[in-house]
Amino acid sequence: MTRTDPAHRPPRRPTAPDGLVVVDKPAGWTSHDVVARMRRIAGTRKVGHAGTLDPMATGVLVLGVGKATRLLTYVVGADKEYTGTIRLGVRTTTDDAEGELVTAVDAGSVALDAVAAGIAALTGDIQQVPSSVSAIKVDGQRAYARVRAGEQVELAARPVAISRFSLDATRDVPATDDMPAALDLDVTVVCSSGTYIRALARDLGEALGVGGHLTALRRTRVGGYPLALARSLDDLEEWPADVPLDVLPLADAARAIFPVRDLTPAETTALSYGKRIEAAPAPDEPVAGISPDGELVALLESRGAHAWPVLVFAPA
Repeated sequence: MTRTDPAHRPPRRPTAPDGLVVVDKPAGWTSHDVVARMRRIAGTRKVGHAGTLDPMATGVLVLGVGKATRLLTYVVGADKEYTGTIRLGVRTTTDDAEGELVTAVDAGSVALDAVAAGIAALTGDIQQVPSSVSAIKVDGQRAYARVRAGEQVELAARPVAISRFSLDATRDVPATDDMPAALDLDVTVVCSSGTYIRALARDLGEALGVGGHLTALRRTRVGGYPLALARSLDDLEEWPADVPLDVLPLADAARAIFPVRDLTPAETTALSYGKRIEAAPAPDEPVAGISPDGELVALLESRGAHAWPVLVFAPA
């Protein structure tokens, strides 16, 4: 085994500042693949993501760099928006296009009013059984790993909130020698964290008696981070190798998902030492404390007459 001559190694990129990078994940990439690539681009191993996207899916993947990884716990819990395509008439083992065919029946005669009723029944606060090939852990092992090992996995239903499930367009899929006619539905979904869009496709198909699966999925928003903020990996790769990567600064990242409290200089100093400050009228959720010079100092929670820092980003 030969070692690379240090003189011929590519120069190490300068470390990116603390902040978020919103990536438009390409199809075929895992979220871990994107994180690995971003570690090289950002010049640091301290990179994480806020919620996975399946390899088939594209769209918004929020990455934290440096101290911003501490924000990801809150970003993961934000609501999400998706556009996708559901194919009625075909069941697969994974409830999406990456799985193997289970059954195929003629869905060409499914009435649109029945589709609308099925969508309405899956809107609001519902109980959803995740796909058996999800990343949920069962006795310490991922469900998909157990399925691939030949086990039968049954996951418990859990509550999710679907605030929007709209039908945007329909397309008839003609029958072929191998497959009966199907019906494609283009949909938009806004939902709580933990919702599986392929499970919505599965459940809609089951309610209509023909089965269904997801053939395309694009995440268009995570909390306050829309697709308009996202950059492609190709664009990020072209960032000059001798210039630190441009990121969404901590304060701007926090403003997108938290209420903001503008701090006085004295409050900024107190919080930087991890001390409490006087409470201010605030919602029952963390608040971003922003210093007079526009820096994110801490995330605050009100407890009685005081506000306490739960995360300090600008220590003394």
